[in-house]
Amino acid sequence: MDSPKPKMGKRAYQLFFSTLANETRLTLINILRQKPLNVTQICEVANLEQSLVSHHLKMLEHHGMVFKKKEGKFRYYTVNEKTIKPLLESIDAHMKEYCCKILAGKR
Repeated sequence: MDSPKPKMGKRAYQLFFSTLANETRLTLINILRQKPLNVTQICEVANLEQSLVSHHLKMLEHHGMVFKKKEGKFRYYTVNEKTIKPLLESIDAHMKEYCCKILAGKR
């Protein structure tokens, strides 16, 4: 797997991590890790307004972190299974090993 070109690399990393650093977007991604949902369902689970959820889903989709699939009159959103889901699983393992211990005062 090729790394981004040096000139674009820093900006690409900033774009990627700033997208994930937003609390609302991170909440939506974590909800969608469980199963595909439509906007109404996501709003109910996240307890957020539809306009806010739609705005952040559009950004996540633009950055390739989630995909949408139309089924009937609904659009269902899923986490990118190829790149984002495995990355989040690695981040979960790191957080369990390091960040949670730091927060608990054990590191």
